[in-house]
Amino acid sequence: MPPAAPSFALLPGAARSPVILHVPHAARDLPGDVRAGIVLDDEALARELDHITDAHTDRLAEAAAGRAAVTPWRFVNRLSRLVVDPERFPDEREEMRAVGMGAVYTRTTHGAALRPEDFEAGPLVERYFLPYARAMTRAVTDRLAATGRAVIVDVHSYPSRRLPYELHGDGPRPPVCLGTDAFHTSPALLAAAREAFGETGLDSPFGGTYVPLEFYGLDPRVEALMVEIRRDTYMTEPGGAAGPGLERLAGALAALVDAVSG
Repeated sequence: MPPAAPSFALLPGAARSPVILHVPHAARDLPGDVRAGIVLDDEALARELDHITDAHTDRLAEAAAGRAAVTPWRFVNRLSRLVVDPERFPDEREEMRAVGMGAVYTRTTHGAALRPEDFEAGPLVERYFLPYARAMTRAVTDRLAATGRAVIVDVHSYPSRRLPYELHGDGPRPPVCLGTDAFHTSPALLAAAREAFGETGLDSPFGGTYVPLEFYGLDPRVEALMVEIRRDTYMTEPGGAAGPGLERLAGALAALVDAVSG
């Protein structure tokens, strides 16, 4: 059964832009039938959404797109990552399965049960994960056809203090963490991000990038970088309002977009 409404949106940019700002974790919405499969009460679910949602990153990407000289494309998830997490591997390759956070989460950020132990993830993968992956693959294919390359910039945020689910959270927590991939993150892309954001760290506390599996490790024309912004630099944690830091960061993200759009 397909979703009643699109669970994601591809927001057009300039025809000559190779850049896709990917915003997978900004939403809090859950369809009613998906909510029914979550064992948390409403108060506990609201707390979990505060912790797990990359709040305001959709606004950040929108503001950056508006400032960029060449408007980037934006691929935005309209549903919470508690429905499916489109950035996880859907199989045993995903290390976050160890803490119940594969493509479909079964545990919370603090290790509590999110779904019943016998929950079957397959229907959610079919209904939400696979259509999202196919649409993102098409978006990248279109940028390759139009410009000869594609640059995926993931827009994320992370808490200033480590949460229990983090597998690699004992390292530095810089204002901006840049997640990289040895194949898909070029030195030029990384240098542009460091120039745009100023104080950054590399692959700590989160590393890696998102690339659709059709291209992953295979097509060097697809570049990718993950931008993880520490939440206390632009919002009230854990799930509060955005502050003035959002506009500053939007300017930095726009500078990165401009640097790699040429």
